[in-house]
Amino acid sequence: MDAKSLQVKEWVNEYGDALYSWAYYKTHDRETAEDLVQETYISAFNSYENYNGSSSPKTWLFTILNNKIIDYYRKKAREENLFSRENNAWINASDDLFDEKDHWKKGEYATGSDNWLDNPDFNNILALCIKKLPENWSLIIQAKYILDKDSKEICKELNISTSNYWQVTHRAKLLLKKCIELNWIR
Repeated sequence: MDAKSLQVKEWVNEYGDALYSWAYYKTHDRETAEDLVQETYISAFNSYENYNGSSSPKTWLFTILNNKIIDYYRKKAREENLFSRENNAWINASDDLFDEKDHWKKGEYATGSDNWLDNPDFNNILALCIKKLPENWSLIIQAKYILDKDSKEICKELNISTSNYWQVTHRAKLLLKKCIELNWIR
């Protein structure tokens, strides 16, 4: 193991708990905190040559972590802005993609005589788009459209109100539409 690897490994042992505690305090999410700390160490490893020792390693690592936290919230804010009320034009434009029971209209994604839902490549994109949704949103979409569960059952399982369920379902479908447009429709 080279000197850089040994040094970063030492920093992981010495500062890992403190970095994780700070990331968790700032995000209130265990997995996100773990990811941010991991990204911090990856960045520290990749930019090790830029560390000149003018500050303590702990200060340098916390600076990197704080930048990662800021980036995390910027990304989260951008995603949430997709659903702001100012974007009603594209929100309303997607309503005709779903029938009165809030299911995808059959044939809506047909190209020629092929149905996109029969296309394995499209299904891979759809699965990736569902995976990109916030966790609860993904659970709702999968329960409703893949497992074909009743909305009351989903609300009970996730301990959410009916109005929250419908709002999340609507927003998740819009985000799926946007993701599919960006990754599939060319």
